[in-house]
This record gives sequence, structure tokens and C-alpha cells, in this order.
Amino acid sequence: MAKSPSRRTDRAGSAFPRKEGTVFSGVLIGLIVGAVLAVGVALWITGNNPFKAFSPDATVPPAPQATNPDAPETAPSFDFYKMLPSDATSEAPPSPQPAAIKTLYYLQAGAFQNPADADNLKAQLALLGIETVIQTRDLGGDLGVFHRVRVGPFLAMDEINSTRALLTQNNIPATLVKEVPTPQETP
Repeated sequence: MAKSPSRRTDRAGSAFPRKEGTVFSGVLIGLIVGAVLAVGVALWITGNNPFKAFSPDATVPPAPQATNPDAPETAPSFDFYKMLPSDATSEAPPSPQPAAIKTLYYLQAGAFQNPADADNLKAQLALLGIETVIQTRDLGGDLGVFHRVRVGPFLAMDEINSTRALLTQNNIPATLVKEVPTPQETP
């Protein structure tokens, strides 16, 4: 059979001619439809209705309540006049009591001028399961800088005694240090 001359085919052999831009317009239409559906689903899920504000009932302002035009308006009541102090002298408000200052106790396992020695002792105590802190202090003058290895702070003597016993079992001498924090002024 011979092909009829009225039908033309493109290079791929398709019976229908291919138009340029059909793929682009299809993708564009699909994106627009998808965006509209996504916005619609989001509004439906959240319960927001953007068209509710444009309803005819929403544009009508509420009718004012019927009032007697002859009645004078009542002045607002303010309570702060009652709260102001009177002219009579009164006692000053009591100052807040300072909070009880708790004394902190530390066990000092050593003090070293060489920071590496302090780190070694801290590592040795960490292997025993004891958390320590290295405090660096400049003692000034000929003494120089010391690195103190301290365990604590402790609030109860039971904790201090059990930790000191563990340090003594491992041949680590410890000294009890009492520290009273300085109270800070509050404005």
C-alpha cells in the first residue's frame, strides 16, 4: 500500500506533526494546578478561610446599641488612686532577708606550679571515677602561679568522708578546704 499524499509524517515516523512548546506548556499548567491544590489543602487542614472576610455578612458593621441620649456618660473608674499611699507616714517596706549562705567544702588533692602535674593528677582521679576541677591562681610575688586540683564542691560531711576514704585507699593525700561564697548585692 502506498501512503496517501495528504498525510505527512515527521522524522520519527509519527502520523501527527509535533508542535514545539507543548511540553513546556504542559509542565507549566501542571505546576499551576499543583500549587493551587497545595494551597487549598493547606487552608483546609488549618481551618483558615481567606474568603470569609469577603463575605457580605462580614462587611456590615455591628449596629450600635440603643442608648439613652439624655443620660450622661459614666466616667471610667481607676483603681490606682486607691493604691497610692496616703499622706500619713508609714513604715518602709521590709528589706528582703539575705539568703542563707551555704558553705562549700572541697577536697584539695594537690597544688602544682607545673600545669602538666595538675593534669596528671586529674587524670589519675578520673580513672577512680572522681570528678575534679583545676583552679589556677596567681599568688603573686616569689610564689608565682599555682594549679590546684580540687574535688567537689560538697555540701554534706558524709560525701566528704566517703571521698576522702577513697583517696586515702589510693595513697592520695587530700586537704579539706572551706569556702564561703561572697554575697552579691542585688539592686
